[in-house]
Amino acid sequence: MPSEHVSRSIVDAFARAFRSQKHLAEAAIKQLPDGHLRESLDGNTNCIAVLMKHIGGNLRSRFNEFLTSDGEKPWRDRDDEFVDTFDSRDQMVHAWEQGWNELFEALQQLTSDDLDRTVTIRSESHTVPDALARALAHVSYHVGQIVQTARVLSKDNWSVITVPKGGSTAHNLKLGFDPRRA
Repeated sequence: MPSEHVSRSIVDAFARAFRSQKHLAEAAIKQLPDGHLRESLDGNTNCIAVLMKHIGGNLRSRFNEFLTSDGEKPWRDRDDEFVDTFDSRDQMVHAWEQGWNELFEALQQLTSDDLDRTVTIRSESHTVPDALARALAHVSYHVGQIVQTARVLSKDNWSVITVPKGGSTAHNLKLGFDPRRA
């Protein structure tokens, strides 16, 4: 069993990675007017509103009673997550935040003993770190879709939310790292 310090470091690393993904999505979403949140890039892709609903629903299901019940809750309607039923941006954000709050609350409560535990998702067993990695990969996949969709829909009004194209050296120097001297 890992020490409490190591366990907290692992859980905190997951929390930072999840927060980073949330920040990227929100920085992209903030750049769009409400109407663009409901636009798909084509007939085979989901709009941002639907992706927000799905991420929120997935996180609520997976992390509600994380250690004690299956991650696929009987009250979850996954198919409905892929239908835009929102009346407003506020409703989108509310559904989004519910999922993230459930996740961060569950992470806060984890102890060193919990990292050795097994949880189930659709009756399939996962160690707690495996379940966290699975959730992070899933969220990251959809956050990438949100950012790409927002980038395309914003056209020339996009403000870069990561290191700008051609800006790696300047970014590294700003951080105090000179790759030419490494």
